[in-house]
Amino acid sequence: MSAAAPEPVTTATTGETAAPAGSNLGDSDDVRQPIRMLADRLLAKPAGDAGERKNRAGILIPATANVERRLVWATIVAVGPTVRAIAEGDRVLYAPDTGFEVEIRGEDYLILREREIHAVASERIDDRTGLYL
Repeated sequence: MSAAAPEPVTTATTGETAAPAGSNLGDSDDVRQPIRMLADRLLAKPAGDAGERKNRAGILIPATANVERRLVWATIVAVGPTVRAIAEGDRVLYAPDTGFEVEIRGEDYLILREREIHAVASERIDDRTGLYL
């Protein structure tokens, strides 16, 4: 009996094809490996507005001013298997001094833990009360 070559596997988070175990598709440098987050880790894309900003009066505030007290936004790209309250595509608030920066395919991302997230932006639901971001 001849064994058939295994089919490439498509990941849900990146949509790219990865080489299955035991195949020689992964030997080439042009095949990109998918990233799978572990445990309670989150892969987040920081928002572009983390730099200079203007206050309500129109005064320009540099990116280095009082950063330790200001939370910033990010969009979640991938979640680990034990993450309970956050899903892919959510906008979250986190402190800029937490997590680890990583460059993937020329773009900057953050690896955060679920406990480092302070809030998740959600759609306003009319029949509930409370604060909405």
